[in-house]
Amino acid sequence: MYTVYIWGHTLNIVNNKIMARGQRTQTPESFPLDFTAVEGNMESFMTQVKNLAQSLYPCSTQKLDQEMKLQFLRNSSVTCNDGSPAGYYIKESRGSRRWLMFLEGGWYCFSKHTCDSRYETMRRLMSSSKWPPTRTGTGILSSQPEENPHWWNANTVFVPYCSSDVWSGSTAKTDQNDYAFMGSQIIQEVIKELVTKGLDGAKVLLLAGSSAGGTGVLLNVDRVSELLEDLGLGSVQVRGLADSGWFLDHKQYRLTDCIDTISCAPTEAIKRGVRYWNSVVPERCSHVYNGEDWNCFFGYKVQPTLKRPVFVVQWLFDEAQLMVDNVHLTGQPVQEGQWRYIQNLGSELRNTLKNVPAMFAPACLSHEIITRSYWMDIHVKGTSLPRALQCWDRSLRHHGNSSSIQAPLRGCPLHLIDSCPWPHCNPTCPTIREQLTGQEMSVIQFLTHLGFDVQRMAQQQGMEPHKLLGMLSNGT
Repeated sequence: MYTVYIWGHTLNIVNNKIMARGQRTQTPESFPLDFTAVEGNMESFMTQVKNLAQSLYPCSTQKLDQEMKLQFLRNSSVTCNDGSPAGYYIKESRGSRRWLMFLEGGWYCFSKHTCDSRYETMRRLMSSSKWPPTRTGTGILSSQPEENPHWWNANTVFVPYCSSDVWSGSTAKTDQNDYAFMGSQIIQEVIKELVTKGLDGAKVLLLAGSSAGGTGVLLNVDRVSELLEDLGLGSVQVRGLADSGWFLDHKQYRLTDCIDTISCAPTEAIKRGVRYWNSVVPERCSHVYNGEDWNCFFGYKVQPTLKRPVFVVQWLFDEAQLMVDNVHLTGQPVQEGQWRYIQNLGSELRNTLKNVPAMFAPACLSHEIITRSYWMDIHVKGTSLPRALQCWDRSLRHHGNSSSIQAPLRGCPLHLIDSCPWPHCNPTCPTIREQLTGQEMSVIQFLTHLGFDVQRMAQQQGMEPHKLLGMLSNGT
């Protein structure tokens, strides 16, 4: 028999049949499921849990609401780039004391010229004028337990990105300023409003984000915790989940002038942006780098200065990183120098992640993962990302807002990073599609497209070509 607690009810699972007993309590709490006991029949188990959850849900005549609903900020002075109101989408989960707040990504602009161009081509990332009234979450934002086994029952908040400042700015739109950059203030205002919607009774708040949103997590997780402490809510455990926001400030493969956001080296773009946005960064990081706040936008520099625990998710061959490094993988096969640069990128990322206590780093060529519907399918050393996050959650359960974690539980790893050296050498990487035809490519086809020379690489590795091909096919 297995016992699960869900919304104040005790569920006894006997021979794969679920029975409920007990009445609703005054202080319900979301369930800490350990799926190891039922992994052999997971699909059937999760279907039964979802059906039972729907029958127990308050207003039981209705099914669980799948959609997050748009709310504009009450403080109308905190806006998007164009002065339109900022806001957030929310799906409340009555009875759950866990909150998940997600920061959307979408790059940035760092000058009037680049922001004007962005406004013409990507206006939804600078204005709320055409936001839809609802959004349906996927991946870690999904309310389906089959897709999101550990966080499906959390109160879920999606904060659209409309400040173009990596969630760091604090400048209002005025007659002198064509655009507002208020990313850091949007986060603070959302938190204040959530307190009135139940966050004041939360046990855990996970601040998550992808791409620019992932970097935004690193810049804001301590400030969110400090705000809650100032509001008398220091008991809320604040944690960060940074997906695809761990960028490197290394030398580009091919140096170019800083004329747009794509070709401009990350270091130069962020240096200009920090001034243009009037950025706010973690105080301890700013102190470490003696006021050179641009350093705090790079994960390996800011993470050691943070007080709150952060789980880092990062593809070892991040497409956005390669793009700003001027390594382009479309069209003709890459040259030998580009191939070496790509391999070195994986090595550099591994080195910057080696001291991160909790992380998940597959050797794939991709960008963003936690809101993808396939996020459960990617494994590192036999462990999926949702499972790694559950292990991390368990390790932090009794540590409050401390960044320290206890020794990993047996069979519950927290530090997961691929050791194989090539893009997509992990067999669970997302499907690769040829850009022109849309056809799926095998790993070997993909590497050949990149200009991978099997004969030469086998010789360099001191092995027979057929053995190398077997290793590539198996992801070893």
